[in-house]
Formats: sequence, C-alpha cells, structure tokens
Amino acid sequence: MNNEIKILFLGDIVGKPGRTVVKNYLAGLQSPENAKIYDFVIANVENASHGFGLTEKNHKELSEYGINCFTSGNHIWDKKDIFTYIENSDRLIRPANYPEGTPGKGCRIFDVDDTKIAVINLLGRTFMSPIDSPWDYIKKHISEIKKVAPIVIIDFHAEATAEKLCFGRFCSEHGVSAVLGTHTHVPTADEKILNNYTAYITDAGFCGTYDSIIGMEYETSLKRLMTNLPARFDIAEGNILELNAVSITFDKISGCAKNIERIRLIKDYSEADI
Repeated sequence: MNNEIKILFLGDIVGKPGRTVVKNYLAGLQSPENAKIYDFVIANVENASHGFGLTEKNHKELSEYGINCFTSGNHIWDKKDIFTYIENSDRLIRPANYPEGTPGKGCRIFDVDDTKIAVINLLGRTFMSPIDSPWDYIKKHISEIKKVAPIVIIDFHAEATAEKLCFGRFCSEHGVSAVLGTHTHVPTADEKILNNYTAYITDAGFCGTYDSIIGMEYETSLKRLMTNLPARFDIAEGNILELNAVSITFDKISGCAKNIERIRLIKDYSEADI
C-alpha cells in the first residue's frame, strides 16, 4: 500500500494566457508516460477571467482541465455572475475569514485516494482590506477539521512577507500540512518544511504572460504607478507564457509533508498552440 499522496498547487492564474499555459501543462501530465503523477490538483483562480474574478464559463473551462479544487482571494467577487453559481460549485472556495453569511464555502474536504484532504482559503490582513482574523480561524476550527481530514492545505492569500512567514510557523504548530502563499504573483525561493511537518512557500507565483507586470500590461501599470490616477488594467499579451507551481508529497496517515518542490515553466507558444 502506498502511504503517500502527491498534490500540485498552481499559482494565481491570470487571464486567458494563464488559462492557456495551465491547459497545456496539465494536458501534458495526462499523457500515458506521465499518468498519475499527481493525485490532486489545486489552483488559485481569483484572476482567471481577464485578471479580475472568475466567470461561470471559465469555471467550467478550468474544471475540464482536471483541476480538482479552486482557491481564490479578495478579487473573487469582481465578476457579478459569481453570486449565481458559487453556492453550486463543488470545487470553488472563497476566503474562510469573510464574515458569517458570505456566499460560498471557505473550506472543502475532498476524498482522494482513500484519504481526505481539507483545503482552506484565508486572507491576510497586513496591507489588505479589513477582514476577520485568520489566526482566530485556525484556533477555532483546525482541531475539528483535523478529526476528519489528516491532510490540511491552506492557500494564504496575503501581501506581507512577514505575515505569511509568521502565519506558516503558527499553522505548523497547529497540525496544518501546508501553507502556500498567493496574491503577490512573484514566486519566492523559500520553499521549506516547517517543524518537520508543514510544507511552506511565501508565494507560489502566477501563471500568465512572461513579459508583463504580474500578468498585466506594462504601459497601463506604469501610468498608474507614476500618476496614481485610476486606470483600467489589461492582460498582457504575448506568446511567451510562464507557469509557476509547487509539488508536495504528504504522508496519508499523519498528514505530514515529506517534501516540497518549486516548478517554473517558461515556454514560447505558437499561434497554433494558443
């Protein structure tokens, strides 16, 4: 009996370029020679529809790629139709530390290869909009979740590096199997196992256009940063796309992370590929 389970966590998918590179990468993993590399695939999708939010159409599209769970963040509400389908989705989660009564679920438990995996989405508070405490959420809920699911994975959608690092350490003391940072779109080189138990990375990075400002077009980003005036961000275009992700292996019984590895793919796609 194999007591290990392997998951793939894809960083923030940004617009059509992000969806394209993820589609091609996952299709390659499903070839006969690569069969069953990963038991479970998670992706952050809060920027998947033109950089802001997730439409129901793109939810369906990404589901067909083989992604088992969608995490999100503060931009998940940016497309109005989210409110028409979030309650019916069997894989989308929104941050769990939104106030009580917010549509959707902040934690889902999945049956994977004879074990249960809990996936939680939480927002940080430093340099972010006011939100309920992620620290209190862990103290209040994690012990009950661990009774059901030995493997607990958190997408911590936060801005500040120090907050992410401290939260990762805090979660490692509460039996969380992985704390994976998202939101800044810049992959960090600090993957590690905390307290010999918890897989951690400050930011998994993004999937989208390589020659961009975290997936967005340069000129608009420059104008907004130089003038501080409102401007409509557009997705950067180009055939060179990048994919950032992490691969993690867990012990099925204890929930302990055995290893974590960064994945970075930069590929020039032809028009036929796109």
